[in-house]
Parts: sequence; structure tokens; C-alpha cells
Amino acid sequence: MSRIINITSNRNPVSQEIKNSLVEKLTDAGFTVRNVTSKNDFDREAELIVCIGGDGAMLRTLRYLDFPQMPIIGVNTGHLGFFQEIAPEQLDSFVEAYEKGSFIIQELKVAQAEVDTVKGKAILSGLNEIVIKSDMSRSVHLNLFFGDNFVERFSGDGLLISTPAGSTAYNYALGGCIVDPRIDLLQVTPMAPMNTKAFRSFTSSVIVPPEICINIEPEFTFENSLLLVADGYEYTFSDINHITISFSKEKVQLLRLEGYEFWNKVKTKFLE
Repeated sequence: MSRIINITSNRNPVSQEIKNSLVEKLTDAGFTVRNVTSKNDFDREAELIVCIGGDGAMLRTLRYLDFPQMPIIGVNTGHLGFFQEIAPEQLDSFVEAYEKGSFIIQELKVAQAEVDTVKGKAILSGLNEIVIKSDMSRSVHLNLFFGDNFVERFSGDGLLISTPAGSTAYNYALGGCIVDPRIDLLQVTPMAPMNTKAFRSFTSSVIVPPEICINIEPEFTFENSLLLVADGYEYTFSDINHITISFSKEKVQLLRLEGYEFWNKVKTKFLE
């Protein structure tokens, strides 16, 4: 029975060159390779997805393919490459390790925002984060609840809700905590919070357990719309009643080579 591998790549000439080389190596090793340039090319019976590019390419691939429930591994031709596991010079060792089964699966949860508006409901998903802010470069006022418990009336640029996987991304740039992905939680990080006599907001991240839904009810003053951003993809909604953010049922299965350790990755990418 043929073993099938899907390969996606960004349009960078270096990425395209690496893709061609990897296709040749996998084919020589006996695999059937699907070059995925559209959803019609994607083989759902395959055993693996290889994504060539940076972290952005990985996120785009996952979203474009609707968070497929099969392992995915990245070849880094981008900058940080936090999700990506393989350097371009490691193609031969990757193929050898994969044939031997010398890998582990890192399971990552996906955040979900259910947006309830006057016109209906919409659902957004993000592996890294969901951001809620004004679409008019103004401050927002958001009533924040954990479950049914009112926590604060947030005033500022917005709120970012990150998964452990996204804790090292935009969340970290905002001063949020780096979270080991083996810990199950959601992190609420304020964006330019106001903390004055008139407006009282938390000025640091807040951690909540996975079983608690984060509920947000906006207060509108000048306009009645908000911008929601899921992993960099923007969506504008008007007449919002409330937003509920929780973990979805979707999970991403990142394939990691044996020897992978999260904190070694953090040290390499941020400190060395």
C-alpha cells in the first residue's frame, strides 16, 4: 500500500527549490508525494503534511486546509521558525528519521471565538491567538467575564487571548507569559490598558483554566463594530451581543523529531 505525503510551500524561490529536492528524496524512499497548491490537491488519506516556509506559512496551511487531523511538520525557510522542525540542510536526516519512526507528536489545542451578532453567529479559530480590538484605531470598552463571573470593564486598545502555542508570538511581544504547551490554559493579555481614576483595567496577563469560557460583551460609544483577528486574519463584526472564547475540538498534531524539547527551542530562538 502506497504511503502518501502532502507537501505545501510558500512561493519563495528558496522554498520552491527545497520542495523539489524533498519531493525527489521522498519519492526515492518509496513515498507518494502530493504537491498541494489547492484544496483539490490535498489527499486526506495521506499520513503526513510537510510545510515549507516560516511560521506564517504553517499557520496559513493549517487554516487553508481547515486544521486537518493529520500530523504536520515544517521545513524552515522563514525567520523565527518556532513551529518549523527541520532546517533546509536536514532533509536527508528527516527522511531517514521518519522512515524509522524516530519522532513524537506534539498535540496543540486551537482557540475558538464564537461571535454572536444581531445578524447571526460566526466562529473563528486560531492556533496562536484571538485578538479583539477597534476597527477605527480607537480605545474599546469590553466587559470581561470568566464563565458567568464578571471580572472587569476593560478599557484600552484591546484584548489578546492566546493558547500555549501562541504564548511565544504576539502575546510575548505584549509582555505576556511564555507557556509550556504541555500546560492546558488560555491567557488573556491586555493591549495598552487604561488604569486611571476613570478607567480601571488589569495591566498584566490573566491565566484561566481550559474548562472556563471567556465571555466578552462590548460597550459601544462611537461606532458599533469591532475587529477580530485570528492568527493574523482580520474579520470585522457589527452589532455584537457577545463573544465567547474557548478551546475548540480541533487539535494540531505537530510532528517533532526525537530529542525535541520545548525549552531548548525557546532558548535557541530567543536567547542564543
